[in-house]
Amino acid sequence: MFLRALLVTISILGLSACETMEGAGQDIENAGEEIEEEAEEAENE
Repeated sequence: MFLRALLVTISILGLSACETMEGAGQDIENAGEEIEEEAEEAENE
């Protein structure tokens, strides 16, 4: 019983970590795009 509960807990934590990493990746990508746009605007001035 304890082993089953432990495996379920590890699985849930693993899945939530994947979602968190995916969200963080999207945030970093969006920030990079904003920086790139700002750099292009500054270059054109």
